[in-house]
Amino acid sequence: MTKESEAFALVNRDGLLLVGCGKMGSALLKGWLAAGVKPTAVSVLDPNPSDWLKGLAKEGLRLNEVPEKAAVCLLAVKPQVISDVIDLAQLRNGGTTFVSVAAGTTLAKLAEVIGPEATIVRSMPNTPAAIGQGITALVGNAHCDERQLALADVLLQAVGQTIVLTSEEQMDAVTGVSGSGPAYVFHMIEALAEAGEAEGLAPDIAMKLAIATVAGAGALAQSAEETPKVLRENVTSPAGTTAAGLRVLMSSEDGLRPLMRETVTAATVRSRELA
Repeated sequence: MTKESEAFALVNRDGLLLVGCGKMGSALLKGWLAAGVKPTAVSVLDPNPSDWLKGLAKEGLRLNEVPEKAAVCLLAVKPQVISDVIDLAQLRNGGTTFVSVAAGTTLAKLAEVIGPEATIVRSMPNTPAAIGQGITALVGNAHCDERQLALADVLLQAVGQTIVLTSEEQMDAVTGVSGSGPAYVFHMIEALAEAGEAEGLAPDIAMKLAIATVAGAGALAQSAEETPKVLRENVTSPAGTTAAGLRVLMSSEDGLRPLMRETVTAATVRSRELA
């Protein structure tokens, strides 16, 4: 039995509780159901359930009911409101693995809310997870064994790729790179489109070109066997147009590398401050 089939068999047997079903919670739930989790195995706590959730309730999903036990309780709400929506006592004593997707919330803070003896996994997804194209970093606390961490890993793969960290200290750098990273890329799209406008393109054409170029390059980098460095070199003809542009972008003094380093450092430092 594979890790995936074992994880979903456990969830179908012992149940899964999802606390909060906004964009991230909904994306996760859709992924779980597509992977074979039965609606009857899922309980969802959400004060404003969507019509989609209400429809799933007709298929056996339990809506706004706390189950007697659950293999996993995934927290898709801020920790400060957890105690307002659920009494965790019965789950804490039932061997439940708690998985949090709350950004910037440390394992220690989660333990204050959930309980010092609880098995907790902290994760950091990014916004493309909403369309199943995210990447999520995760790390477990001292009570989390390999089996429980693997269970959380499989469930978080419902919204994209995952990376298991060796220490929680790495989470701040993850925040600086992939957590905040989509915003950097969105701004790059804005800047690329504005540069096209400055060279005479209509705004809608410049934006369409910029979005498609970034999306296509990302997809190619994801699927190609070559590294991004090799892909860049393949596009760059000596003394050509790309080489002319890269001379500016790759300046060691004020090019993209030093700017990106400064950007990621600023986000990482701020993540540590907030934690």
